[in-house]
Amino acid sequence: MTAAENVCYTLINVPMDSEPPSEISLKNDLEKGDVKSKTEALKKVIIMILNGEKLPGLLMTIIRFVLPLQDHTIKKLLLVFWEIVPKTTPDGRLLHEMILVCDAYRKDLQHPNEFIRGSTLRFLCKLKEAELLEPLMPAIRACLEHRHSYVRRNAVLAIYTIYRNFEHLIPDAPELIHDFLVNEKDASCKRNAFMMLIHADQDRALDYLSTCIDQVQTFGDILQLVIVELIYKVCHANPSERARFIRCIYNLLQSSSPAVKYEAAGTLVTLSSAPTAIKAAAQCYIDLIIKESDNNVKLIVLDRLIELKEHPAHERVLQDLVMDILRVLSTPDLEVRKKTLQLALDLVSSRNVEELVIVLKKEVIKTNNVSEHEDTDKYRQLLVRTLHSCSVRFPDMAANVIPVLMEFLSDSNEAAAADVLEFVREAIQRFDNLRMLIVEKMLEVFHAIKSVKIYRGALWILGEYCSTKEDIQSVMTEVRRSLGEKLVTEMGTYATQSALSSSRPMKKEEERPPLRGFLLDGDFFVAASLATTLTKIALRYVALVQEKKKQNSFVAEAMLLMATILHLGKSSLPKKPITDDDEDQFQLSLLAAMGNTQRKEAADPLASKLNKVTQLTGFSDPVYAEAYVHVNQYDIVLDVLVVNQTSDTLQNCTLELATLGDLKLVEKPSPLTLAPHDFANIKANVKVASTENGIIFGNIVYDVSGAASDRNCVVLSDIHIDIMDYIQPATCTDAEFRQMWAEFEWENKVTVNTNIIDLNDYLQHILKSTNMKCLTPEKALSGYCGFMAANLYARSIFGEDALANVSIEKPIQQGPEAPVTGHIRIRAKSQGMALSLGDKINLSQKKTSI
Repeated sequence: MTAAENVCYTLINVPMDSEPPSEISLKNDLEKGDVKSKTEALKKVIIMILNGEKLPGLLMTIIRFVLPLQDHTIKKLLLVFWEIVPKTTPDGRLLHEMILVCDAYRKDLQHPNEFIRGSTLRFLCKLKEAELLEPLMPAIRACLEHRHSYVRRNAVLAIYTIYRNFEHLIPDAPELIHDFLVNEKDASCKRNAFMMLIHADQDRALDYLSTCIDQVQTFGDILQLVIVELIYKVCHANPSERARFIRCIYNLLQSSSPAVKYEAAGTLVTLSSAPTAIKAAAQCYIDLIIKESDNNVKLIVLDRLIELKEHPAHERVLQDLVMDILRVLSTPDLEVRKKTLQLALDLVSSRNVEELVIVLKKEVIKTNNVSEHEDTDKYRQLLVRTLHSCSVRFPDMAANVIPVLMEFLSDSNEAAAADVLEFVREAIQRFDNLRMLIVEKMLEVFHAIKSVKIYRGALWILGEYCSTKEDIQSVMTEVRRSLGEKLVTEMGTYATQSALSSSRPMKKEEERPPLRGFLLDGDFFVAASLATTLTKIALRYVALVQEKKKQNSFVAEAMLLMATILHLGKSSLPKKPITDDDEDQFQLSLLAAMGNTQRKEAADPLASKLNKVTQLTGFSDPVYAEAYVHVNQYDIVLDVLVVNQTSDTLQNCTLELATLGDLKLVEKPSPLTLAPHDFANIKANVKVASTENGIIFGNIVYDVSGAASDRNCVVLSDIHIDIMDYIQPATCTDAEFRQMWAEFEWENKVTVNTNIIDLNDYLQHILKSTNMKCLTPEKALSGYCGFMAANLYARSIFGEDALANVSIEKPIQQGPEAPVTGHIRIRAKSQGMALSLGDKINLSQKKTSI
C-alpha cells in the first residue's frame, strides 16, 4: 500500500494555495534551523505526506535532528508524523530506522512530564506494527503505576488496544487490569479499566462488580454508566442473572447524575416487566423531566414515557402516575406541555379523570391571570381541547368543565374562544341533560363576547336550543342589552342623529355594546345570524305561549329589531352598508316571522313495472310486437312478444335490431315460424359500455307461406334505454365532492321548469327521478326560508361519478301557489353522463303534474 492509502486517524487542515517546498530546503531547515524553523518544516513534511508525496530521504534527518528535541510542540507534531509515515519496506518488512524511533518513544514513556507520557500512550493506540510495540511493553506496564491519573488512564487504553490487536504481546492484560482496578481510586481510570474488562474479559468484570456492588452508588457517574451497560449486556445474554443485578439498577435510579438515572431506568424496563419496576422507572423519568432545564432532554424523556405507555401491561401502572406526569406542565415550553397533555389524555381513566380535570381547570384559570408569555394563548387552547376530549370520553365530567370553559368565550384571543365554542356546541348536542346549564351559562357571558365569529356561534346555539319560555325571554333581553338604545325610532328616523347628540363628543368604541359595535362597523353578517335566531325563538315562543296578546307582542318586538337593523344597514351610519345577501336574509326572516310561508306535502305515484313495457308496433299491423326491457348490470335483455295477427303462416320471421349510442348487439335473434294467430317470445342481448342514453331500433321481416311476393317488413318503434337503470345512489365526503366538482370538465345547467310549489317536494322528486343521493344533511334542509341549496351525488355501475347542485327558491312575492324556480348544475367526467342526466331531469319536470 502507498502512504496515501494507509489509514489515518488524524485530520489536518491543509492550505492549498501555496507552492510545495522542495525536499532539499526542507532537509536544510530540519538540520540547521532553529526550533521554530524545524516546527514549520515538520508541518510542511506532514502535509506533503498526507498529499501522497514520498520523502524517504527525510526520515533519517528527522530521527537525527528533530527526534531528540524536547520541545512540546515538536513532540506533538512527531506523534502525527510517525502515525502517517510509511514504516515498512515495499515487501512489508519494518524499516531499520524505526528501531531508533522505538527507542525514542521508550524514553518518552519514561519521561518525567506526565503530558508527554500520556500523549505517547495515546499515540501507541494507533500503531498497527507489533514489532514496534513489543519493545515498549515493559514501559507501558510501568505507566499503570504512575502517580498521575492522566498517564494511568491512557496506559489502560493503550493496553486495551494492544491486547485487542496483538493479544500475544500482553496475554495477561485482563488479569493485570483487574488488579489495577481493585487498587485504583481515580474515577476516570477505573472507568477505562472497567470498560476494557467488559470487552476483553466479561467474567472478570462481573467478579469485580460483585465485590463492590453495594458501593456502586458511591462511584463516579462515568463508571456508573459503564456498569449499567455491563448489566444490560449480561442480563440480555443470560436472563438468569437478572435477579443478581436488578437491585443494583434500582440503586442507580437514585444516582445524582441525570445520565445515569436515564440509562438505569431504560435498562430496568428492559430487564423487568414487574409493575414495581415499571413504576420506579416511570417515576425516575418524571423526576428527570421536572428537574432538567433543557427542553430537548424533557422531550426525549417524554418519548420514553410514551413508549412505556404503548405496552398494554405497563399502561395501567402509568395510569396511577397521571398526577405526577401533570407536574411537567410547570414547564413553560409549549411543545413539552403539548406532549404531556396528550400523554395524560391517553392514560386517563374513570379512576383518575376527576383529579385530572381539577388540575386542568386550575391550569386554565392560571392562563387567564398570566398574559405576558407569548405561548399562553396557545397553551390555553391545548387545555381547552384536552378538557373537551375528557368530557366527550367521560360525560359525567362535562358538568364540571363547562362552567369554567364558558368564561373563555369572552376571551380576546379568538382561537381559544373558538375552541371553547366548538366544545360547547358538541356538548349541548351530545348531552341533553346539560342543555339547561349550557344555555344558562351562555346567557351569562353573552354580553361580554368580543369576537364577532364567536358571537355568531353563540347566537346559533341560543336560537337552536332555547326551549323554555323563560330562556327565550332571556335571549331577547340579552339581544336588547347587546344592541343598546334603539338605533332607529318606530317612525324610521335616526334617534342618534339629532343636532344635540352630534355636537357631543362620541363615546369610546370600547363603551359601545358589542352587537351595536359590530353593526356600526358594517358587519351585517352577524345581523343576519341574529335575524335567523330571532325568527326561531319567535316561532318557538308562539308554539309555547297560548295567549294571543303575548304572542303578538313578542313577535312584534322581534320584527321591530329586525326592521330597525335593516334600516340601519341602508343608512349612512355604518362604515359599510348591508350586503344584498344579508338584506335578503332579513326579508325572509321577517316574512317567516309574519307566518306567510307554509309547506304543503306532495305525494308522487309509485312507479310500476308496466312502465318497462314498450309497444313496438300498432295494433292494426300484421305483426304486433311489444318488448319488456330488463336491465342487468352490464347488459340489457329485450324480451320481445311477437303476435301473428293474420290468418297466414309467417315463415322466417326475424327480429332485426340496430343500436345507437354506446350499445352493442351481442347476437342476432334466430328466425322462427308463426302459425296463424300464434305468438312467440324472442330474446335479444345488448351489451352496455358506458352511462349514457341509448336507442335500440329495428324491424320485423317475414315471408307469407304460399305467397310469391317479396319479404314483408314491419318497422318497430324506437326503444329508449333509460340512464337511470345504471345510476345508483352513493355517498362521498364534502372534500371529495369539492375535489370532483373542480376536476370534472363537463357541466350541464338545467333551468327548473315545474309546477311543484314546495321546495322540499321538488328536491324529493328530483332524487326519485335521478336515483341520486342528497349529501346535504337533513337537518340543514329542515325549516323553511324560501331558499334551498343541496348537493347530490350518484355513481354508475361502470364507476362513473355524477354530481349535481340544486339551487332553488320560492318566489314568495308571486303568491303561495307560485312554482319553484332556480336551476340545477350537473357535472360529470364524460359528456354523455352530463347530457343524459340533464335530459332526464328536463323530462321528469315536464311529466310532473301536481
